[in-house]
Amino acid sequence: MEQPLDEKDLERKLKKEHKAREKEEKKLRAKQKEAARLQAQAASDGARKSEKKQKKKGAIDENPEDFVDPDTPTGQKKLLASQMAKQYSPSAVEKSWYTWWESLQYFVADAASSKPPFVIVLPPPNVTGALHIGHAITVAIEDAMIRWRRMSGYNALWVPGMDHAGIATQVVVERKLMRERKLSRHDLGREKFLSEVNNWKDQYGGTILRQLRMLGASLDWSRECFTMDSRRSKAVTEAFVKLYKEGLIYRDIRIGHWDCTLRTAVSDIEVDYLELKEETLLVVPGYNIPVQFGVLISFAYPLEEGLGEIIVATTRIETMFGDTAIAVHSQDERYKHLHGKYAIHPFNGRKLEIICDDELVKTNFGTGAVKITPAHDTEDFKAGKRHNLDFINIFTDDGNINENGGSQFEGMPRFTARAAVIDALKAKGLYRGMKNNEMKLGRCSRTNDIVEPMIKPQWFVNCNTMAKAALDAVKSKEIEIIPPQYEQDWYRWLENIRDWCISRQLWWGHRVPAWYVTLEDDEEKDMGSYIDHWIIARNENDAILEAEERYPGKKYQLDQDPDVLDTWFSSSLFPLSIFGWPDDTADLSTFYPTSVLETGLDILFFWVARMVMLGILLGGDVPFQKIYLHPIIRDAHGRKMSKSLGNVIDPIDVINGITLEGLQKKLEQGNLDPDELEKAKEGLKKDFPDGIPECGTDALRFALISYTSQSDKINLDIKRVHGYRLWCNKLWNAIRFAMIKLGDQYTPQTTVVVDSMPPVCRWILSVLNKSVGKTVSSLEAYKFSEATSSIYSWWQYQLCDVFIEAIKPYFNDSQEFEAARGASRDTLWLCLNTGLRLLHPFMPYVTEELWQRLPQPKEACMKDSIMISEYPSTVQEWENDQVENEMEIVLDAVSKLRSLRPPTDIHERRPSFVLCRNLEIAATVQCYQAQIATLASVSSLKILIEDDPSPPGCATNIVNKDLAVYLQLRGALNTEVEHEKLRKRREEVQKQHDTLSQKMNASGYREKAPQSKQDDDMKKIASLLEELEIISEAESKLDANN
Repeated sequence: MEQPLDEKDLERKLKKEHKAREKEEKKLRAKQKEAARLQAQAASDGARKSEKKQKKKGAIDENPEDFVDPDTPTGQKKLLASQMAKQYSPSAVEKSWYTWWESLQYFVADAASSKPPFVIVLPPPNVTGALHIGHAITVAIEDAMIRWRRMSGYNALWVPGMDHAGIATQVVVERKLMRERKLSRHDLGREKFLSEVNNWKDQYGGTILRQLRMLGASLDWSRECFTMDSRRSKAVTEAFVKLYKEGLIYRDIRIGHWDCTLRTAVSDIEVDYLELKEETLLVVPGYNIPVQFGVLISFAYPLEEGLGEIIVATTRIETMFGDTAIAVHSQDERYKHLHGKYAIHPFNGRKLEIICDDELVKTNFGTGAVKITPAHDTEDFKAGKRHNLDFINIFTDDGNINENGGSQFEGMPRFTARAAVIDALKAKGLYRGMKNNEMKLGRCSRTNDIVEPMIKPQWFVNCNTMAKAALDAVKSKEIEIIPPQYEQDWYRWLENIRDWCISRQLWWGHRVPAWYVTLEDDEEKDMGSYIDHWIIARNENDAILEAEERYPGKKYQLDQDPDVLDTWFSSSLFPLSIFGWPDDTADLSTFYPTSVLETGLDILFFWVARMVMLGILLGGDVPFQKIYLHPIIRDAHGRKMSKSLGNVIDPIDVINGITLEGLQKKLEQGNLDPDELEKAKEGLKKDFPDGIPECGTDALRFALISYTSQSDKINLDIKRVHGYRLWCNKLWNAIRFAMIKLGDQYTPQTTVVVDSMPPVCRWILSVLNKSVGKTVSSLEAYKFSEATSSIYSWWQYQLCDVFIEAIKPYFNDSQEFEAARGASRDTLWLCLNTGLRLLHPFMPYVTEELWQRLPQPKEACMKDSIMISEYPSTVQEWENDQVENEMEIVLDAVSKLRSLRPPTDIHERRPSFVLCRNLEIAATVQCYQAQIATLASVSSLKILIEDDPSPPGCATNIVNKDLAVYLQLRGALNTEVEHEKLRKRREEVQKQHDTLSQKMNASGYREKAPQSKQDDDMKKIASLLEELEIISEAESKLDANN
C-alpha cells in the first residue's frame, strides 16, 4: 500500500495540480474523432468560457463577509458562512463544535441502555499538569476508539478524571511558597499547608481537562472525578482496610529510595538514572558548589590485634558511619586468615566483623573486600538480613549527618560530609586514593535531588497472590496485551514482583487509615515502637471503638499515622472507584469491567499491573479486557524529549502554531541553567528555524495515530503533521467542488442502482467498500495506523486524484452525459457522506463541518451530527472486483502515458495511442477511453490493435504484455531517452524473470510447492517472457522510425 506523501511532496503535488488545472481550463480543446464527443467537448468549452465570464463579472460584487462564519453563541449549533471559505483554516473550522456536542450530551452514556457497553477510562492526568505530547497521543487514540464505537451502536463511555499527584502537587506548592513567601511547609504546619494546596488546586488545577476539550476528546464530563474527592477517598480507605484484614497489608522496616528535599520515600518511576562514565560534577539542590560523583574512593580500616589493615572501596564515603561489617569471599586466599576477625572504625571505635558473603562479594572487583552499610544500600540491606547485622541510620530526613556521625560530623549535609570524611581519613593516614568509576546515579525526577537509600518503617502490600492472578489473566487470554510482545515483560515483572511500599512521608494525599495506640504504661512512647499497637479502621470513631475493645480499662492516646498513601495506590483503584465501588451502583454493574485500557508502555507495571491485581481481588473480575500500549514519542531525530535539549513539543503549539521567538521565550520561562538554556535554544533554532506552523487539532490527531505502527518509539516530525494539515485542505476543496457540481437543487437519493452507473462510479464505490472493510477490521484489531492509511489512500489517491478528475467532463450542458452526470452526482454524494463518516473518529472537527454542508436526503431520518450518525459498514452491492481489475489497468496506462510527457511541457496536450494485443484488453480500454484521455491529459486517444502500424514520432511505454502506450511528441522525440527507458524496463523484467526461474529450479521446489503455485509461477514466467519480446519489438520499431 502506498504511504502518505511527506509534507514537501504533498505541497509540491498540490501546486502542480493547481497549475495544471488552470492551464487545462485555458487550453482544453476537443480533438477526439467522434462528432458527439467533439460537440460535447465544444459545449463544455463554451460553458467554461461563459462560467469564467460570469465569475469575472461577479468577482467585483463578491462580499468577503459571505465567507466568514458568524459568531455562534456558546453551546449552540455552529453558524456557517453562506459560502465556503476558499482555503481550509483549522482555527475557523475547530471553533464552536465542541460546546454544541457537549450541550446536547452526545458524550453521556446511559447505565440503563440496552446497547452493548464499550468503556474506556482516561488515564487520569495530574492535577498539576498541562497538556503534553504523551497526553495528545492518548487522546487521539482513545477518542478515535470511543467515537467509532459510539457511531457503531455501542453505549460508549469514556470517563475523565484527575489524579491528585501527591509528590508532583506538593512540590509545586512548596516551591511557590518558598518563591513568594520564603516559607517551607514545616513553617506553615500541616493544616495550613493543605489549605494552601487546596487553594492552588482550585485556582490552577484542571488546566489539562480544559485543554482536553481543545483536542476534541468526547469524554463523559458528567462522570468527571478526582482521586481525592469523597467517593474516591472512601474507596481508598475501604481497599486499605480490606487488604489489611486479609493479611495483605503489613508494616515493616525496609530500605527504599528517599528524597531528602521532599523528605519522603519515592517510587521507582520517580527516579531517573544518570549513566556516569567517569568523575562528574553535578549541581545538587541545597549545595552551592557542584558535587563529585563517578569516582571510587579507597580507604583502610585498621584491624584489631595488630593484624594490619584491610582496604575497602566505595562511591559514597560518607556512609562509612553506618558500616557494621566487612565482607570478603570465602575462597579468597588474601583474606582467609581474617575470617571472624574485626576491623576498628577510625571515628567511633565500632568493631566491624569480617564476614564471608559469596553472594555480595566479587573477588575481581576493587580490593575484594566490601564495606557493609545495611541501612543505606539495597544489597547491603540484604546482606545485613542474612548475617543479622546492626542497621544504623546515619542521616536525618533532610539528608544531614545525625548523631551516629559523631560530634565532628553531626549536622553536616551529606555531600559536605563527603569531602570532610576524605580530609579526616587523610589526616589519619587511612586514605588510599580515588579512581574513575562507571556508575548509575539515581535522581528524583520531581526535585533533581540525589535519592538516598534509607531504612524507614513503611506500610507494604504483599503482592504474591495478586501477582499470580494477574499473570494467569494474561496467560488465559482473559486480558489481551497489544502489541503481544509486551506479554513477556508482563510475565517477567510479575514473576519477580516485590512487595509494594504504599506509604509516603508527604502531607498531600490520602492519609493512611491507621491509628497508633500509646498506652500510659508503655516504656517506649514513640509512634510505631510496638507493632501490635496499630489499629486499622475506616475512621477515627471506629478506631476508638477497637482501641477500647482491645485495651479495656486502660488509658491511652490515639494518633493517626501522619503518612499518606502512594498516589499509585489510589490510581490503581480507578477502574473500580470511578463507578462508585465499594457501593453497588448501576454504573458498576453496567460498565465494569471496562473494555480496553490504553496507555503508554512506560507505566505498564507501576499502574496497569497494579490495576489488574487490585481489580481482580476487590472487584471480582479483571478491570479491562484488553491493554493497548502506545509507543513513546521522541523527536524527529529519535532523541528522548527533554527541556535541556529544546526538543519538547507542546501540542498546543502544534495546533495553534508558534514562532521561533515564541518557542525560545517559553524556554526562558523554565528552570534551565544558562548553559542548558543556550543549548536548548540552539536545538530549537536547528529543528524549527521558522517556528511551528499552525496545523490544527485534526491534523495532529491523524498524524499521531498514523505513527502508531512504529513499535515502541515514535520519531515525531512536525513536517508530517503539517502535511496532514495540507491534506485537510484537499478534503476541503473536494467538498467545495462537490457543492458546485451537486448544485443547490440536488437532493441525495436514499438508494442507488449501482449496476446502471458508469464504470468509474462503480469503481469508486467498490474501492470505498474495500476501504470501509479495511478500516473497520483494522480498528477491531487495534491496528490504528492501518486504519488511517486505508482512509488516507482512498481519499487521496482514489477519490481526489482519480474519481473527481474523471467525472469533470460529465458536468457540462451536453445531453449525451445527462445519465452519467446524474449517476456521478449520486456517487459523489455517497462517497463524501460515507468518507466523512469513515474519517470522523480521527478528524472530528473538519468532518463535522464538511458533513454539515452536504445536502441531506429528505426521505431519510438524518442525525443532527456526524458524531451520532452510523459508522460505515460494507455494502455487498458495491463490491465489484471486475471493475477494480479493469481500473487497475486503466490507471497503469494513465501513469505510463503521463511519464512519457517531456518535463519541459508536461501540460501540453498531445495525441496518444494505446496498442492492445487482445480483444479483451481492447474492450476494456474502449470502455474507459474517455477516462484515460481525461486523466492522462492527452488531446486524443486512439486504440490500435496488433496489426496496426506503430505511430511515428512517438515515445512508448510498456504497461504489460498485452498493452503498450504511445505519446506523440512530433519533433520532440529523443531516441536516446526512449531507448534508455526501454533498457531500464528490460532490466526490471529480466530481473523478475531470473529471480522466479531461480526459485523454480531450486532443489525441492517441485516436491514441496503445491501444484497450483507451480502453475501460477509458470504463467508468470510466460508473461515475463512475452513482455521481454514486446520490449525488443518496441526497440526495433523505435530504430525503424528514426
